[in-house]
Amino acid sequence: MTRPFTLILMTVVLDAIGIGLIFPILPALLRDVTHVGDVTPYIGIMMALYAAMQFLFAPLLGALSDSFGRRPVLLISLAGSMLNYFFLALAPSLWLLLLGRALAGLTSANTSVAAAYITDLTAQDQRARRFGLMNAMFGIGFIIGPVLGGLLGDHWVRLPFLAAAVLTGANLLFCLFVLPETRTQGHQVTDIGALNPLRPFRWLFTMKGVLPLVLIFFLFSGLGEAYGTCWALWGNDVFHWNGLWLGLSLGAYGTCQTLAQAFLPGPATQRLGERPAILVGIASACAALGLFAVASEGWLVFAAMPILALGGIGVPALQSLATRQVSEADQGKFQGLLQSTVSLASVVAPLGFSNLYLLARPVWPGAIWLSVATLYGVGALLILRLRFDEPQAEI
Repeated sequence: MTRPFTLILMTVVLDAIGIGLIFPILPALLRDVTHVGDVTPYIGIMMALYAAMQFLFAPLLGALSDSFGRRPVLLISLAGSMLNYFFLALAPSLWLLLLGRALAGLTSANTSVAAAYITDLTAQDQRARRFGLMNAMFGIGFIIGPVLGGLLGDHWVRLPFLAAAVLTGANLLFCLFVLPETRTQGHQVTDIGALNPLRPFRWLFTMKGVLPLVLIFFLFSGLGEAYGTCWALWGNDVFHWNGLWLGLSLGAYGTCQTLAQAFLPGPATQRLGERPAILVGIASACAALGLFAVASEGWLVFAAMPILALGGIGVPALQSLATRQVSEADQGKFQGLLQSTVSLASVVAPLGFSNLYLLARPVWPGAIWLSVATLYGVGALLILRLRFDEPQAEI
């Protein structure tokens, strides 16, 4: 493994840590700046704002790295992340905190630059393995982030941001002195149209049979946002977890999810078939969510984590099934459309789930998980009703 590739993986890990460290401390952080009793609506806004900035600026950073080189764009992004973490550590008001979170979403959009770097550094026959490592590093960072955030946040709610600033600063120095430029050809003119994050949706109605699949991806991706939006609120309301226990619970979920994604989708799909694997994944997620809804002891949540992680086997099976519904010539456009759908769901879903939790909280906080399970059931019905055709000819 080359040193530049190692540094790129470090960048991906730090991006994931930055995403995850705020989850266990977000309610306490918002109470610190708003001084209101119920901060639930603000959590949805913070989550949606971060995702919206990533959605808007990931294409821009990737295009700028094509035009001006990978290294300067990555260095500027890392410097911006470091300064923004310091800003979040010191922000005295809600509006400044929202501004800082928006800037965090912008600078963390450098994942597209990291992916371009890996493409430059890797022979074509090795790219699948290295992109797999990139995804694994993101998973590791998402395990570390909540645990680190919860542990440090119990001492001071702003301390996780200072730790993230120091880690990002160290990575910036390493990249500044060690990371080479890999974009050796002359600068190219940026296609302005390619910077439009909504551009992939123009193909939605030009590919036959794609709309139902896109809606299912939107639904499932949005349901995944329920955990980041409601988990800390629910854990504190029901089990009175402090930051450390919230972080450990999210870290346990990340660990189970990473292991399940690494080892189970392939064998499950081969043995069951794609559609049954999707349905088994949905059933597993619903069973775990039902336990969450009625749990009165924290250990039951940890015991249900492996069951919830089994729900992850359905997404790769759905991706595999979806790729067979369009021609080979349209695969790139289709994958771009799915990625945009996932990003858009990350913007919309936190707003919906935060308001739903606000309604359920006075009566039964665990009802939020039954609502998620119900929506999974809707997804299962859509999967059962779909009729899949052979891939169409090139349009």
